[in-house]
Amino acid sequence: MNVHHLELFYYVAKHGGISAAVRKIPYGIQQPAVSGQMGKLEEEAGAKLFERTPFRLTPEGEMLFAHIQPFFENLGTLAKELRAESRPALRFGGSEVVLRDHVPAVMLQVRKRFPQLRLSLHTGHQEQVEGWLRAGEIDLAVTSAGARPAVKLRHLPLARIPLVLLVPRSSPWKNVDDLLARKKIPEPLVGQPVTTSVMQNFQRDLKRRRVTWPQAFEATSVELVVRYVANGDGFGVVNRAVLAHLKNRDVRALPLDGFEPIMMAAVWSGEPAPHVRAAIEELKSYSDATYPEWKCADQPPWLAEAAP
Repeated sequence: MNVHHLELFYYVAKHGGISAAVRKIPYGIQQPAVSGQMGKLEEEAGAKLFERTPFRLTPEGEMLFAHIQPFFENLGTLAKELRAESRPALRFGGSEVVLRDHVPAVMLQVRKRFPQLRLSLHTGHQEQVEGWLRAGEIDLAVTSAGARPAVKLRHLPLARIPLVLLVPRSSPWKNVDDLLARKKIPEPLVGQPVTTSVMQNFQRDLKRRRVTWPQAFEATSVELVVRYVANGDGFGVVNRAVLAHLKNRDVRALPLDGFEPIMMAAVWSGEPAPHVRAAIEELKSYSDATYPEWKCADQPPWLAEAAP
């Protein structure tokens, strides 16, 4: 049976006749057209569905109406549910420190522009979040980034943050230069995966200084790096910004002067949706305000393209 014919029949049965239905159908259609299509529906059904004058559904008409009524009457509710489900969603990736201590302030501003925005958070290190972005599993991440953009990803530099070396509070070392003067460091090195920009930058600068210090412990988060150093299991490398959020009395931080800073960036894939763009813009504003001494001059691509 033709679905459009069924829709017209629904209105005829609900409102008690063709002329009454024409006044209630939410789009323009003339009474003769409805009458003609009801005739075709009865041919398709192989049964008379209603008496015209006075109007009355036949048993077959009542059976058909009972079948289609829930569908057509629930369309309005379904539309509301679909609209609710289609609220913009932002899937955000990054380290626990970023998601816990920085993203809430950013999202407070984003929600002023997108009040219905839904947020889901995904904790991971650089390699993980980049993989999630490529797979379409998240929309945006804040992570360290190399000098070259990751393949198939776009990034906006947020801040260039110096690195620090974490040592146990009881360690006798007070100066990184004195430590590295030994050229071959026996203390275990604790860091995030070797593929992250933090560890790549650090090892590249060690090589330039002709210092050998292989990584002994690989941790999936800066929190674990701090914990292992505090436990006396080795020395660790992190960016200086995390120290304000990872206070530990059993750890000291030695500046890594002369080492390449780490670039923190907003990273995404493809053309960002409006709410993702808003998040990127707010990340840039937040970063510039929070870390003015380390801020980058770069603008979001769409803002740079629009500049005179």
